Amino acid sequence: MKLVSQSLTTEEINNLQKTFGDYVKLTVDIEKECLVVGVELHADGEKLLLDDGSNQDDIWGGGINLEDKQIDATAVLNLRPRLGNDNLEILDPQRREKFFSVVKKIFQNLWL
Repeated sequence: MKLVSQSLTTEEINNLQKTFGDYVKLTVDIEKECLVVGVELHADGEKLLLDDGSNQDDIWGGGINLEDKQIDATAVLNLRPRLGNDNLEILDPQRREKFFSVVKKIFQNLWL
């Protein structure tokens, strides 16, 4: 489990794939534009982000398939009725787009 705020190198992405396989879970702070990669549970990443000063309302879960480069925004962590999110998916278009934007920024070398 690692907190990342800068773009991962191709070597770092390859090491993640060797360690975790093709699919890697992510917990993302959509406002601070950082994420925790390699979590067993999204809640583990949430705790690390909270300890780092993140606001809980800005933390969302999902994952990335390193083989086919597909990003998903699905996690139990995303069940937040108080924020209007009563689904495992991130429903709010702005939050969802921020989530995808942060993941693409951190994993930008995957698309090179």
